[in-house]
This record gives sequence, structure tokens and C-alpha cells, in this order.
Amino acid sequence: QVQLMESGGGSVQTGGSLRLSCAAWRHTYRRWCMGWFRQAPGKEREGVAIIDSDGDISYVDSVKGRFTISKENGKNTLHLQMNSLKPEDTAVYYCALGAPRMTASQAIHERGATMDYWGKGTQVTVSS
Repeated sequence: QVQLMESGGGSVQTGGSLRLSCAAWRHTYRRWCMGWFRQAPGKEREGVAIIDSDGDISYVDSVKGRFTISKENGKNTLHLQMNSLKPEDTAVYYCALGAPRMTASQAIHERGATMDYWGKGTQVTVSS
């Protein structure tokens, strides 16, 4: 059974930075799609950043230029570097893994419907 475990959440002030990490255990996909999603109270889950095994990367417009997704070569570990954080970035952030059913730029808009496995989430709180 695949397991995903996020770490790195916390509380920062506006303009601060955080780095989220996600370790994927028992990951056997030959081709894969991994991403970060978030859900704020009272809001729908949204895609934040996605990367796939072909090297395609996509970001939601609101984080472009501030967030960077990366995957460690040879390791099933995903990262999300978040800079210039804003209060509207406050949410629970989830790591997800799935087969590449569509391009990264398409999957970012699917709110995670194309993902097979999910972590339990990590809270990110940005205060003004």
C-alpha cells in the first residue's frame, strides 16, 4: 500500500517562507504524477503545483513566481518551496500521487480528481 507523509508546515508571517516535503513509501509507478493541493476552511480543494515523470510542471496562477515544486532524483520525495507567503495561502496542504492521466497543466485544474493516493495533510498558516 502506497503511503504519503507530508512535513514542513507551520506558521509564518506575511512574506515568510516554508518548505514542504512529502515522502512516498512503496511507490511503484513507472510513470507518475505528483502534486500539492490545498484546502482552506469553507473552500474547495485546489491544485497548487504538479510535476510528472516527463518533467512537466504546472502551477495555479496565484502561486506562480512564489512557489517551486521539485522532486529529488532517485528518491520518492517531493518538495514545495513556498516564498513570499500571503494570508490567502493559509490552508491544509496535501501531497498526492497518481498515474499521469493528463498533462500537468490539465491536472492542476482537476482539484485532485486524477490522483490515487493522498497524504494526511500539513497545516500552513500565514498571518498578516
